[in-house]
Amino acid sequence: MTIDRMDLTGKLYQPGLYSSVVHVASGNRSDNPLVVDLDPTTFCDLACPECISGKLLNQGRFTPERLSELAGELVEMGVRAVILIGGGEPLAHRGTRHVIETLGAAGVRIGVVTNGTMIDHNLDALAAYASWVRVSVDAATPETFRSVRPDRKGGSAFDRVIANMRGLARVKTGALGYSFLVVARRAADGTIEGNHREVFEAARLARDIGCDYFEVKALFDEGHHIVGLGDEVLGSVSEQIEKARAVIDVVNSSTMDSVRRHDGPVQPKSYHRCGITELRTLVTPSGVYVCPYHRGNPAARLGDAVTEPLPEIWRRSDRGIVDPSRDCAFHCARHGSNLELGEIAAGRGRAVLPEDHDLFL
Repeated sequence: MTIDRMDLTGKLYQPGLYSSVVHVASGNRSDNPLVVDLDPTTFCDLACPECISGKLLNQGRFTPERLSELAGELVEMGVRAVILIGGGEPLAHRGTRHVIETLGAAGVRIGVVTNGTMIDHNLDALAAYASWVRVSVDAATPETFRSVRPDRKGGSAFDRVIANMRGLARVKTGALGYSFLVVARRAADGTIEGNHREVFEAARLARDIGCDYFEVKALFDEGHHIVGLGDEVLGSVSEQIEKARAVIDVVNSSTMDSVRRHDGPVQPKSYHRCGITELRTLVTPSGVYVCPYHRGNPAARLGDAVTEPLPEIWRRSDRGIVDPSRDCAFHCARHGSNLELGEIAAGRGRAVLPEDHDLFL
């Protein structure tokens, strides 16, 4: 039995993680996070209009020396998986390659979320150690890429990104994903522009590149509330997604599933403590935060990994500073995982899986 890459609740039942999951479900603090999202830098070479981290960009980075120390601390803490992500573009930091090599050599699973412009500078390390690399492309043509993912001078790096993905596809040992964030903007004349007409075309390109899957996502606003799509756009996107399934493995993110169900921007939560914050956390140059949804939020900051060792921050921090019923009205991909922790605590959990498949909770 394998686990779907988006089955976040199912991942809780992997035998290598389950004892920690039960410990947390019972109301205990964890000795270490199982998964860490790590932002090596806040710098990005693109200037995407819809970037949810736009206000946090270009405000700092770890020194190469501190980033190297952090990699050692993650290994020392027993972290099982690390996602190199951002705020900024993780591969833009010259120390990221060493992090990948350090973690990979220690057996830590590695995921990378990247804009793809610098894959070629890190190709050997990514090919050898990355469990998966997901490239945020959001387009199928250079012209649309220039609209939704322009560089800092307004140009298009589309051809370079696609060439880099092809290069990685030839040598990768992990999975390569093509991520497509649906953008539909209403212009001044009332027309709708964006990338929403290119979903199927992008899926075919992903197949031709050699990608293992194609992910479709919905847009967040600055408060992490899902931005809905009009009926016409949603109908077109849904039709293209179904056509794409005949071409490549299509993964709908939880955000797109929510939009297709017309769930609305608010996701109420009745529980007051997020157990998942005991299992995964976010480390950035501006601070350690309870989760990526609260990146840059001083009320959810656990410490400063630039000046403090991460094990010490974890030992003394209060991961309960965020109350989901009060602070997390936005859509959270791990809401279902939190509800599942409640089921496990009540003795209504599922059977433990026979082996580990995907440690990225």
